[in-house]
Amino acid sequence: MRVAFFGSPDFALPSLLALNERFDVALVVSQPDKAAGRGLKTRPPAVARVAAGLGLPLAQPARLRNNSEFAERLAGLQPDVAVTVAYGKLLPQALLDLPRCGFLNVHASLLPKYRGAGPVQWALINGERVTGVTIMRTEAGLDTGPACLVRATEIADDERAPELFGRLAQLGARTIVEALEKLSGGRLECRPQDDAEATFAPQLRREDGDLDWNQPAAASYDRFRGVAGWPGTRFEFAAGEVRVFDMRPVDGAGQPGEVIGLSEAGVVVATGEGALELLELQPAGKRRMSARAWANGYRVRMGATLA
Repeated sequence: MRVAFFGSPDFALPSLLALNERFDVALVVSQPDKAAGRGLKTRPPAVARVAAGLGLPLAQPARLRNNSEFAERLAGLQPDVAVTVAYGKLLPQALLDLPRCGFLNVHASLLPKYRGAGPVQWALINGERVTGVTIMRTEAGLDTGPACLVRATEIADDERAPELFGRLAQLGARTIVEALEKLSGGRLECRPQDDAEATFAPQLRREDGDLDWNQPAAASYDRFRGVAGWPGTRFEFAAGEVRVFDMRPVDGAGQPGEVIGLSEAGVVVATGEGALELLELQPAGKRRMSARAWANGYRVRMGATLA
């Protein structure tokens, strides 16, 4: 089968590599290079970088809608199917109609749950114990197309977003290969999603990482796992931001935000229900350090209140 591959970030790389081993990848489409990092150097997306290294044909159109030049290029390749994995742009219907078998998308949730840009993060934030990947036929709507193949996996109690992203990327790669093998044999069955069961997973905002001491400790720990990587967890202390790199829920009671313990490992803070033991922190402008070293350096005592 001739495949056109649409993807941009690291999450899409296992799928690209797996498809390139088994099928004819006629074109790789990724987002344009963007300025990133401290020096704001222009860098290609991960998929564009790897595709170039593999010598695969590459396109990075700034827009897809009303882009006749790109549409003509894709049509001229006569792909049997196109695959999207975290490409990052909605596809116009005129483009969706070009491949003989349409577009298939690798989505990192058990659709119709967690439609949208942040399915991995919100599954963790909401305390889900099972997630997975869904291969769906792409429609003009947001993750609304028929589901063709679903594979589930359990979420570990202490698993964080970067680790879960990595596992689902590998699971997605295996599943899209299976889907294309079924498609080539005429055995891929797709069924409409139940819109009544749909939930939405919006892209994270910076404020989604704010630590709310009024929430139960278990809920705050789930949010910590979900926002790991970006935007990360943080709180305010002494008019400065403190980032949290490690913590865990523990037993304890007190006023939300009150320091109720100074352990050898860290700082125990009361929440709306239970407590959180902060283990590794980074004050603004400083290096990462143990929470106990932070407490010693900033003279955090029992009974202090963290905002």
